[in-house]
Amino acid sequence: MIDNLKAPRVRRVAALARKKDRLAAGQFLVEGPQAVRELLAHSPQAAIAVYATMGGEPWQFEIDRLADEAEVEIVRVSDEVLAAMAETVQPQGVLAVARIEHSPIEAAFASAKLVAVLHEVRDPGNAGTVLRAADAAGADAVVFAGESIDPWHPKVVRSTTGSMFHLPVVTAGSLADVVDAARSHGLAVIAADVNGDELQAGDASLSKPTAWVFGNEAWGLPEATRALCDDVVRVPIHGRAESLNLATAAAVCLYASARAQRRR
Repeated sequence: MIDNLKAPRVRRVAALARKKDRLAAGQFLVEGPQAVRELLAHSPQAAIAVYATMGGEPWQFEIDRLADEAEVEIVRVSDEVLAAMAETVQPQGVLAVARIEHSPIEAAFASAKLVAVLHEVRDPGNAGTVLRAADAAGADAVVFAGESIDPWHPKVVRSTTGSMFHLPVVTAGSLADVVDAARSHGLAVIAADVNGDELQAGDASLSKPTAWVFGNEAWGLPEATRALCDDVVRVPIHGRAESLNLATAAAVCLYASARAQRRR
């Protein structure tokens, strides 16, 4: 058991809460039993080590079994050490270190029917929730474009509740490159923005392979960015709410496509 708060290994794991250290190491934190379970069950090749306390929690047997099957090292640590390693105040008794796997954008779009593209999205909770919604809607990939937050930020990972291990997650520097890749694989590119026409849930065009582009929480998508897309639509507001937040609007759009595609 590791119980020394100053152990080099403890410091290395804790450093992964910082972006520069994540990118330098090519590793990221996965905190909590649900996320660790999904990592081991769906992306075991990315798992490097699991750190868990000896609390006898209900999830412990399953995580130990999955780690053994994947031949992933399990390290017992004290409560204090786990707290020092984790980015959260209460890490729920377990975390893992995983390898950052870069999915090529061309591979992510190959045979894809539904893709979510985040452009300049900065809030980790929103980014993670959109990724989770995309997974729930049956999307084939999620792309983080431009100056979006990195998908391996601990809060993004937690917000996905394990969904990030179910589908390819891509980072791209330029939205123009993303749009070109989408079109080259036969996907229509639709921007979700308040400046667009009202989304029609029964629109037959939604049954086509589609890449949805979602913009920044505060300023949406600039005009030049919208011009790159094939169409611009907005989610209608039927009540008195001023607007929908990014994650909710993204879920509505993704499910509109998912429903239309399954009716074909």
